[in-house]
Amino acid sequence: MVRPFRTLWVLALAATFPISLAAQDRGPVTNLPLPRFVSMKAAEGYARRGPSRTHRIDWIFRKRDTPLEITAEHGHWRRVRDRDGAGGWMHYSLLSGVRTVLVEQDMLQLHTNPDPKSLVVAQMELGVIARIDECRRDWCDLSVGGYGGWVAKSALWGVGPEETLD
Repeated sequence: MVRPFRTLWVLALAATFPISLAAQDRGPVTNLPLPRFVSMKAAEGYARRGPSRTHRIDWIFRKRDTPLEITAEHGHWRRVRDRDGAGGWMHYSLLSGVRTVLVEQDMLQLHTNPDPKSLVVAQMELGVIARIDECRRDWCDLSVGGYGGWVAKSALWGVGPEETLD
């Protein structure tokens, strides 16, 4: 049950002590945005129950370049999750800032320009991992398997809907 008085008090408190949302959404270790996307640097990485090697391994990621989302930081550890929500705490040395995405649409067309009417260079199957070269508001320029081109951002996992990358 929400009490109007309590809600108004919180709003009044927030107006008295303004807090930057950007400051709240930063990692305490790196000061980088949270959540944010990274990729697997290693060919295999353990996701643990907690942020140390003494914690139990809950999940093993076995594919280099897999896009992951960092949701928390603690020392040299990052809490990550994959597209399906599986994950845990991984040592930062297993992760890379190189941006990759997972194709979420079968036979996704790779275009020469960020326009659905432009020439189709290739088609990608569901689950393909591609490297991001650039992202605009609605389109991302990807490279995969010797091909390069533009795809609709909405068909990808590993890049935020409002995120742009140069």
